[in-house]
Amino acid sequence: MTTAKRKLDHIRICLDRGVEGGWQPFEDVALVHRALPEIDAAEIDSRCRFLGKELAFPFMITGMTGGHPETKEINVNLALAAQEVGVAMGVGSQRAALENSEVEETFSAVRDAAPTIPIIGNIGAVQLVREGPEVIDRLAEMIEADAVAVHLNFLQESVQPEGETEARGAMAAIRAASDGRVPIIAKETGAGICREDALALLEAGVEVIDVAGMGGTSWSGVEAYRAEERGDGESAVMGRLFWSWGVPTPVSVVECASAGAEVISSGGVRSGIDVAKSMALGARLGGAALPFLRPATEGSSEVVGALRAYERAFRTAMFLTASRDLSALESAPVIVVGRTREILEERGFDSKKLSIYREMSR
Repeated sequence: MTTAKRKLDHIRICLDRGVEGGWQPFEDVALVHRALPEIDAAEIDSRCRFLGKELAFPFMITGMTGGHPETKEINVNLALAAQEVGVAMGVGSQRAALENSEVEETFSAVRDAAPTIPIIGNIGAVQLVREGPEVIDRLAEMIEADAVAVHLNFLQESVQPEGETEARGAMAAIRAASDGRVPIIAKETGAGICREDALALLEAGVEVIDVAGMGGTSWSGVEAYRAEERGDGESAVMGRLFWSWGVPTPVSVVECASAGAEVISSGGVRSGIDVAKSMALGARLGGAALPFLRPATEGSSEVVGALRAYERAFRTAMFLTASRDLSALESAPVIVVGRTREILEERGFDSKKLSIYREMSR
């Protein structure tokens, strides 16, 4: 099966089937409400800078698609909306364009539609090993990218019959690529990144990590559906078995931020409130893909509407936590309970330091 055809299968399944897990880790996280915020909502400044460019609020549409002629309109609609609202955008894996130059425009059209926002390219770690560090500049030039994400999707590859599970050499390839013209962003694809791997990535020269944790789209689940459709019962069982495998996004945010990384929180970020929670846990940006896929099949205005809903909820959360700007939100007390708290504490983190102790230390 060609890479382009596989991308269409992924989009179809994400649109038509339930691809998320039952547990939503962000439900275990709560910001402390301030009944007397002592600021006017109009005073709130949600702007930030990312990759040298200003965003209206700290958010990006994370890498989703491209590589087949039918995906071009989706990417253009996403880009037009991201440009209008003022958020960053990532594209899906550009592997298909490396294999077939005729589909490059499904990616390059993004920069044409969004000339001033941060655009992030995308390539798999396995392809980076095979192509060498020079491929990063090629991918960046293809879409005039401000950075390139190297995605780490070994869970998904383990479930795919056509999956590529050669992980040896990935860290060395990332280290070699980190000296290139554009920054490298290390990105998971639904299973999160732990502190140990974050420290190794930082040592390799990576500064920004998109945790893409467990709690959002399960690519193991997507591959389970694909396996069922082609009658591959063994792979379908594996996909369902590993459906909820990984580090929950809030946990991954704390682990990677504690290691010193600039963190993009994605994986189950389903509202602007989740973005605000992510910032209080240590993230620099929030991100999501699946919530914008169906709107993007309808038009850019529908994507704008979805982004505006995120922005309004984010700014409202800032107001209700007495956070005039992002630095105040980053130090806002946050309460972590349930399974997420248990995981953090088993991993050696004192969750209470995120709540009352943070307020006392001001």
